[in-house]
Amino acid sequence: MLLLFILFSVLCVGQKKNVVILATGGTIAGAAGSGVQSGYTSGQVTIDAMINAVPDITKLAEIKGEQISNVGSQDMSFEIMLKLAKRIAELTKGANVDGVVITHGTDTMEETAYFLNLVCKTDKPIVLVGSMRPSTAVSADGPLNLYDAVAVAADPNAKNRGVLLVMNDWIHSAQSLTKVSTTAVQTFMSPIRGLIGTTAYGVNEYYRLPHSKYGSQSEFSVDNVTALPRVDIIYADVDMPADLIDCSVEKGAKGIVIAGVGNGNMTKSALEACTRAVKKGVTVVRSTRVATGNVGRNVEVNDDQAGTIASYDLNPQKSRILLSVALLKQRKPAEIQKLFSDY
Repeated sequence: MLLLFILFSVLCVGQKKNVVILATGGTIAGAAGSGVQSGYTSGQVTIDAMINAVPDITKLAEIKGEQISNVGSQDMSFEIMLKLAKRIAELTKGANVDGVVITHGTDTMEETAYFLNLVCKTDKPIVLVGSMRPSTAVSADGPLNLYDAVAVAADPNAKNRGVLLVMNDWIHSAQSLTKVSTTAVQTFMSPIRGLIGTTAYGVNEYYRLPHSKYGSQSEFSVDNVTALPRVDIIYADVDMPADLIDCSVEKGAKGIVIAGVGNGNMTKSALEACTRAVKKGVTVVRSTRVATGNVGRNVEVNDDQAGTIASYDLNPQKSRILLSVALLKQRKPAEIQKLFSDY
C-alpha cells in the first residue's frame, strides 16, 4: 500500500490543473487601428485568439475557453452575470475543473466580481482579469495579466479565498477592490482592507483571507433566478433635490442606494424623500461618494428613525449588488442591515 501511495504521489507531482476561461469581452479583448491611439473598440478578440497570444500559458494548466459574451463592461448586465454564475456552478461541480478565469472589462469588473463572490458556492479559485490597454496597443497589459490569472486559478493555495481579481501583479479580493483611475494601468486598489496577495510571472504569494462571508459561507443562491429586482443609485451633492428619489420609487425601484456626501449624508429634503420611500416598502441604503471610509449607522443620520440602512464599507456600486441579491426574498430592515455587516 505504501508503494502504491508513493507511486500515486509521484504521478500527481507536476500534473497540470484544469482551468476554464470564460470570456465576456472588455478592453482585454479590444482592438484599435493603431498601437499608439487611445480610442479602441472593446470585445473584438475571441478567447481562443487571446489564449494563443500568451506564450507558455499552456504550461501552467490545461486550458479550455468559452465565449460567454463579447461586450464592453459598460454593457455588462445582470443577465450575463447570472449566466456566468450558473456556468461557474456547473463547471466547478466536476472534478475535472480546478479553477475558473473570467476575462472582463474593468469599468464594472468590481460589480461582477462582488456578485459572483456572493452567489458562487465553490471553494475553487474564481479569478477575474482584464486590462487597461487593448490587445493591439504597444505594451498591452492583457497577455501577462491573463498569464498570471491562470497561474492563480491553477494554484491550490488560491482555494477558499473567495472571488479574486488579478491585474498588474496584484491579487485583490472581490470584497475590497475598487477602480480608482480612468486610464492608469494600475487602476485597481483595495484601499481599506489591502491586497490578498501578489503574483509575479506565475509565482504567487498570499497575505490574508477575505474579511467577510463568501462562497460556501454565503446564504445567497441564484439557481432558479432569471432576473434581479430594480435597485437605483442616486448621487448626492450640494442642494440635492428630492424628486429623483420620488421618481425612482414611481418607476418601480425596489431599492435605492444613495451615494451620499461624507458619511452617507444628504439634504434634509432628500432624507425626507428616503423616509417616504421606506414607508412605501422601498429599501434605502446610505453609502458614500467618498473613495474610502465606513458609513456608520446612526451617526449624522438617525437610521432607526428614517428606516434607512448603513452600507458600512461597501461603496454605492457594491451596495447595489448586495441589495439586489438580498431583495430576492422578503427580509426585515434589521436583517438587511446585518447582511451589510456580514458581507
